[in-house]
Amino acid sequence: MTGNFEHFVGTRPVTGSHAIDGGALSAWLEKNLKGFAGPLTVEIFKGGQSNPTYKLITPAQSYVMRAKPGPVAKLLPSAHAVEREFAVMRGLAGTPVPVPRMYCLCEDESVIGRAFYIMEFMVGRVLWDQSLPAMSRAQREEIYDEMNRVISALHAVKFAERGLTSYGKPGNYFERQIGRWSKQYLASITQPIAEMDRLIEWLPAHIPGIARDESMVSIVHGDFRLDNLMFHANEPRVIAVLDWELSTLGHPLADFSYHCMAWHVPASLSRGIGGLDLAALGIPKESDYIRRYCERTGLATPESLQGDWNFFLAYNMFRIAAILQGIAKRVEAGTASSAQAVASGAGARPMAELAWKYAQQA
Repeated sequence: MTGNFEHFVGTRPVTGSHAIDGGALSAWLEKNLKGFAGPLTVEIFKGGQSNPTYKLITPAQSYVMRAKPGPVAKLLPSAHAVEREFAVMRGLAGTPVPVPRMYCLCEDESVIGRAFYIMEFMVGRVLWDQSLPAMSRAQREEIYDEMNRVISALHAVKFAERGLTSYGKPGNYFERQIGRWSKQYLASITQPIAEMDRLIEWLPAHIPGIARDESMVSIVHGDFRLDNLMFHANEPRVIAVLDWELSTLGHPLADFSYHCMAWHVPASLSRGIGGLDLAALGIPKESDYIRRYCERTGLATPESLQGDWNFFLAYNMFRIAAILQGIAKRVEAGTASSAQAVASGAGARPMAELAWKYAQQA
């Protein structure tokens, strides 16, 4: 683990706006979580800037709690939907997409002042640096192939059979997403960003045909990247896909192209691999990675995607810039959930500039 990522790793004591009433939580868990027995110790995971994630430690067992960062009345509309995370992971249990076991959901804010859910605590590796510096070329190849396998498996899940038919609205996915992130950006402006204004106008007018194909619908994770996966401690095998806050039913190519943004973003901006010597590292070229996904899913061919790829990249970078701007706004409001939130919020402008660059090439 390189020093740059130490602020994401492990737990710390709960302080400030994330402090919760441990006694009230323990009392609720005794009634609602089978096998729970205190005393309860609560710590918070360092990583993540959106929904705070807590480690609940008891003498017999540890659990993970994901919570909203505050009461609904203080949050941006549609953000921090922990109840949706709980629903999709419960629905995916038993599919080829590995997820932690879900225990219980509490939407009663009177318990600890915010909604939360409890899930299995899993032991494994979260790999923060996408260049995988401590690994061999062969190991990197295995990790990247496993990532590709898991996102392909996700987009192949028959969501109706998993009870998730109502998990997202049908039709016009890109229009709705562009509208959603435009509104969220406009609700969270701290300093105007000219490129965001241009993208808000440009994106809806340039949605390509394949993005309008209403037959292409799957569960989309919304934030599928290396550090939202937990790998087995010793094997190149994903044991859990984490952080489903942005998941919905939508267009699989929106999800996959978001995942591929790493090839275009430098490490300095968003933990990307842009500009690295991929051949020397044993990391596949983006074109090879896209081909593998197409072969696994049968959704498209690399050739059919080529002409529209810059639109997909611009769209996803716009979306990330809106999310980063939301973090900047939460820093201002005092509800951001990690020390890294200030740096993340500052990334909104350069990400918007990069998005506009790709839009101009589309």
